[in-house]
Amino acid sequence: MPSFDVNSEMDWQELDNAVNQTTKELQSRYDFKSVKTELKLDLKAKTLTLWVSDEDKLDALKDIFKSKVIKRGMSLMSFDYKDAESAFGGSIRQLVTIQAGISKEKGKEIIAAIKDSKLKVQAQIQDEQVRVTGKNRDDLQSAIALLKSKQDEIKVPMQFGNFRD
Repeated sequence: MPSFDVNSEMDWQELDNAVNQTTKELQSRYDFKSVKTELKLDLKAKTLTLWVSDEDKLDALKDIFKSKVIKRGMSLMSFDYKDAESAFGGSIRQLVTIQAGISKEKGKEIIAAIKDSKLKVQAQIQDEQVRVTGKNRDDLQSAIALLKSKQDEIKVPMQFGNFRD
């Protein structure tokens, strides 16, 4: 029976490169000359911490980071920006959680979208991915097209792989 997997992978090396490029650009920019900044990537907790000593520069830091992420071919939907919080000495810190894998809740949303479409395919959650099976290849390709169109609604960057006939 033909099937494919829907997953949401993060290329950790590319993310590390984007963080390093952002740090490098901040050191060379004139408007960040006297401003202390720090980007801390925690791979185990799947978080990125943005810290800036000047509250006004947080948006500029996020813009620089987002441009580096886009240039590296990663989706901005992978990053969930939490509320900015004040830190010591008038500085500001923002935690960014990184979505790697499809959570159970998002998996249920994907399955619901497939069921609502009345396509003749079945979907099930397997670890951090969703497996979609159907009787013929055309139904599976229709399911992929449907999920690509619903990607912004579900707010999960999706990759489709392991397509089997």
